[in-house]
Amino acid sequence: MAAKRRAEQVEETRARLIQAARAAFSGKGYAAASMDELTASAGLTRGALYHNFGDKKGLLQAVIDQIDGEILTRMREAGAREATLWDAFITEALTYIEMSLEPEVQRIMLLDGPAVLGDPSQWPNQTACLRTPADTLEALIAQGTVREVDAEAAARLVNGAALNAALWIAASDAPHEVLPRAISAFKVLMSGLRVQRDDSAAS
Repeated sequence: MAAKRRAEQVEETRARLIQAARAAFSGKGYAAASMDELTASAGLTRGALYHNFGDKKGLLQAVIDQIDGEILTRMREAGAREATLWDAFITEALTYIEMSLEPEVQRIMLLDGPAVLGDPSQWPNQTACLRTPADTLEALIAQGTVREVDAEAAARLVNGAALNAALWIAASDAPHEVLPRAISAFKVLMSGLRVQRDDSAAS
């Protein structure tokens, strides 16, 4: 029981620090967020931060991991509402791109994250992010919807296109104007993956 309670306390401490960091990083930005103010707002000390995350950068990574998990959930929920696997595949990618307009995602995931942690395509969570679209593409190839193509290579290119669209939108002075341009171009790129059929054959 003591070990279980200790584990619960550790998780509670981590959750409080991540919650405080999300608010600070989103409101002030990573560079301007004070570790003393951040830990005080969580009712904890710097020692708790260092013990659980190593440093401020480690805390940022934990925040990004949490937000990324939430993004994936929202993408899958959006895809689940579609009637076909292809439509779900496209909708999930477009949902990701559209979330680049959200202030928290924009500042933490797309602006501060790359500036502090480096190239997002090299982040630890990317392996899992690639596996799902690769599996989906393999299924789409098997059902004859997508052309014969290396599924992993295509998944990397699709993810890269979506990520760079989101980064472009986040860095733009007019993100709401850039979004429809990015979505339109993305749809054209994705259409190249589909098996081409004439209308009579499709019907």
